[in-house]
Amino acid sequence: MMHQISSSPFNKAVEKLASLPGIGNKTALRLVLQLLNRDQQEVEEFGNAFINLSQQIQYCDSCYNISDSSTCSLCSSPTRTNDIICVVENILDVIAIEKTNQFSGKFHVLSGIISPMEGIGPNDIRIHELIERVNKTHPKEIIMALSTTMEGDATNFYIYKKLAHLNIIVTTIARGIGIGDEIEYTDELTLGRSLLNRIPFKNTLAL
Repeated sequence: MMHQISSSPFNKAVEKLASLPGIGNKTALRLVLQLLNRDQQEVEEFGNAFINLSQQIQYCDSCYNISDSSTCSLCSSPTRTNDIICVVENILDVIAIEKTNQFSGKFHVLSGIISPMEGIGPNDIRIHELIERVNKTHPKEIIMALSTTMEGDATNFYIYKKLAHLNIIVTTIARGIGIGDEIEYTDELTLGRSLLNRIPFKNTLAL
């Protein structure tokens, strides 16, 4: 356990930063010391940015992406087609796919994938909302853009079975992405090609 400074506000700030994933006590300590070297106005702006994040950020009613209003900019854009919905695990995947400039449809953020080992089932993520959305908007294609892991494949298959009775094309991104890779860490060129070269999901069931 790291020795604490004899200042309660300082130690509290270190403790809160250290609670974030990927930030240990030493990194948190250095970050707080950096903030102490900034002027008061800059530190206050830093703090207010996170207060505003908590108070003002919303989630899109349609796709569950982060938004400033009930409908995100992607869903409200007149240049994006409603015919294709790309299903992703999280918001980082939306950002990764948008960077490729190869997708002009809409997204659906599941906010997780099925993982029995972690106690996450179909009802714990936004699969029901996806099915309702498909029944309401009648897109022509659903692209499954989940991580190529056992959990991602299980989620793909579950959704595929839920959509099987509908007259809709279900595709998955091409396996240019290595088995076990997560979408958010895939380079833009590989991810873009995987989107363009997507294949019918049913073709993967025989692999």
